[in-house]
Amino acid sequence: MEITVMKSKLHGVSVTQAELDYIGSVTIDEDLMDAANLIENEQVHVLNKNNGERFITYVIKGERGSGVICLNGPAALLVKLGDVVIIISYATMDFEKAKSFRPWVIFPDIKTNKLK
Repeated sequence: MEITVMKSKLHGVSVTQAELDYIGSVTIDEDLMDAANLIENEQVHVLNKNNGERFITYVIKGERGSGVICLNGPAALLVKLGDVVIIISYATMDFEKAKSFRPWVIFPDIKTNKLK
């Protein structure tokens, strides 16, 4: 049997940009992507702590060291600059393997989106 478990989480990053006129996605600083073991085009769930919105999109690589968290396309309507979001990815794996799997959980500085 296979189950879906949390693979990666950026717990508490601030939205730095929102670009409505874009195909869609979330742009994430490459340093944060590396720390959370996220890759470009990976599906993620975004949870907005300020307004309770939850949506699914995919990752676009942002400039390394920039602290960028930019919601693009329709998702831009679900955030305001400065909103705090949680970004989560999931993986499907064998049930027994999932019991010992440990996800990458990162707590960046919420004001700068930089690694502590």
